[in-house]
Amino acid sequence: MDQFWFYFKLGFDHVFDLNAYDHLLFFIALIVPYTFANWKRAFWLVTLFAIGHTISLILATYGVVHINSSLVECLIPITIFITALFHVFTAGRKNYKESYGLHFFVTLFFGMIHGLGFSSYFRQVVASSSNKLIPLLEFALGIEAAQLIVVFLVLLAAFILQTIFRFNKRDWILVVASIVIGVVIPLLLETCLRG
Repeated sequence: MDQFWFYFKLGFDHVFDLNAYDHLLFFIALIVPYTFANWKRAFWLVTLFAIGHTISLILATYGVVHINSSLVECLIPITIFITALFHVFTAGRKNYKESYGLHFFVTLFFGMIHGLGFSSYFRQVVASSSNKLIPLLEFALGIEAAQLIVVFLVLLAAFILQTIFRFNKRDWILVVASIVIGVVIPLLLETCLRG
């Protein structure tokens, strides 16, 4: 049970680590257009992200995939930027219909990129463990629990601002997505121009 809590907490803390805030930024950018009325879609998006994250961790931990860490560090802020920019351009469009399959696939793929960003550290943590799959799954559960908290908080903020303070949904999306873009641009420049 101690092992479970160790890896669960490692996954949980990975999302809420303020020194590595890319996960939080991605989830905020991903969830900003949703409300409690369509919470199931938000739930499935973050779950697909966690599945993608776990798949890439499994592949990297077992040595199936090897990728340049500086490339991954550059790709992570790109995923955040693309997600936020997408919502800036689609905010408030009445005729806009999301392609469920494409949106789900892109979220899964972005989850795989984010998972690769953590794979080197995770490989070191489980290096001495004979069974690496159980710690991976425990870690994934910690990530999923933290993600659900982030989803709830973003949906709650949307509810309060849109319902109580009568903040227009389009404006909410534009403001939050623009803030995410403003925060991620320096990270993008730092990681992509470093090499």
